[in-house]
Amino acid sequence: MLVSRIFENGYFRGISGDNGTVQVDCVMSGQPGKRPHVVIVGGGFGGLYAAKMLGNQPVDVTLIDKRNFHLFQPLLYQVATGSLSPGDISAPLRDVLRNFQNIRVLLDEMVDIVPEQKQIKLKHRNEQLISYDLLILATGSATHYFGHDQWATHTHGLKTVEEALDMRRQILSVFEEAETEPDPERRETLMTFAIIGGGPTGVELAGAIAQLAHYSLDRNFRNINPKKTRILLIEGGPRLLAVYPEELSASAERTLVNMGVEVRTKALVTEIGENCITLKVNDKPEFIRAGSILWAAGVKASSIGRVVADRFGLELDRSGRIPVEADCSIAGHPEILVLGDLANFSHTPDGKPLPGVAPVAIQQGKYAAKTVLKRLRGEPVPPFKYFNKGNLAVIGLREAVADIWKLRLSGLIAWFIWAFVHIRYLIGFDNKLIVMLQWFWTYFTRQHGARLITGPGFYD
Repeated sequence: MLVSRIFENGYFRGISGDNGTVQVDCVMSGQPGKRPHVVIVGGGFGGLYAAKMLGNQPVDVTLIDKRNFHLFQPLLYQVATGSLSPGDISAPLRDVLRNFQNIRVLLDEMVDIVPEQKQIKLKHRNEQLISYDLLILATGSATHYFGHDQWATHTHGLKTVEEALDMRRQILSVFEEAETEPDPERRETLMTFAIIGGGPTGVELAGAIAQLAHYSLDRNFRNINPKKTRILLIEGGPRLLAVYPEELSASAERTLVNMGVEVRTKALVTEIGENCITLKVNDKPEFIRAGSILWAAGVKASSIGRVVADRFGLELDRSGRIPVEADCSIAGHPEILVLGDLANFSHTPDGKPLPGVAPVAIQQGKYAAKTVLKRLRGEPVPPFKYFNKGNLAVIGLREAVADIWKLRLSGLIAWFIWAFVHIRYLIGFDNKLIVMLQWFWTYFTRQHGARLITGPGFYD
């Protein structure tokens, strides 16, 4: 092999030839001849896209996740409202990565890090230690109650498959209970849904429940009329979809109102109890009874953020996110990259952190993989730059809003764009096909085909 250059950049040492081959020694492990070991914690958007790009490259990759599947979270609300089944928006990690011989998958959970030895500790396998040369942390987020964790007892979040199935059970069970409830006031409470949070998740949930109640459940009951279901969407700010242009926020609100949703803005939640909410509206308390209280108001970084902060002396932001450098690394530790919902990336033109949405995690995952490969080749790594392709939110069947570059769309066209984008980013051809066919059926019949009450019922 003709040698074109020898490189050493503090992570890897290697010799690259003019035929494009690269022989790599791992400097950090001190074991010449051993390929660099990249450990990825988290099989969400950031972690999975990083792993796929590192597939069959001259590195060894270990992907660690406490779940054995990748979950397409943007469609989780459709599982919660019976439009889709969990398997439609999930893909087994081992199956997704089966063609990459340099990648192994571990079903486990990271609980600690030993930065001096470049090792992480796993929860199972007798707290086994895994060594890394480059560590990618992409552990996602959890439901955030803004200091009121006691509210979790009386609300239903939407971040995991289990939470989605629990929410689906709750939504469907209250109609079943209302069908045999003799007390009119109790029946009205059961058929009242309060959704807290006017962001995309809250808007999508409100529209989906309205679709379920007004169409899918029509003529399914004899003693109640599902069309009389009361759906409240509660937002503390002045308008829904705050990151969208005002005209799209107004369009979304009009559409929801036409679907029978009561939109309450400038309404702050001060207390949540069993089937009840206390709001502060214009400095006055307001009491609302609701059989189902659905939380869509915020998320926080996973608990591993606190572990990392303690080990490296970092200060987390209010959402528990780790501050990162322009290359997504921890200050003073370029061998550790933090992505997605776990990262506070504030190297933006306006200085505001990037939002915790799937497109950010996907782009950072690809960037992390390119960073590894550039270091292998001894090339400089440019800072991460997020390319905002726009924002999409579905309001109901055939209704959505889209803010794409300079285009601001609403209605059916926006819905088709939303559907195309979500199908495109689903993992697995079978999932793409199943979801597309399910949406096609729902589009014409308005029926939700996964209305199953699983787990403990309301009589248990």
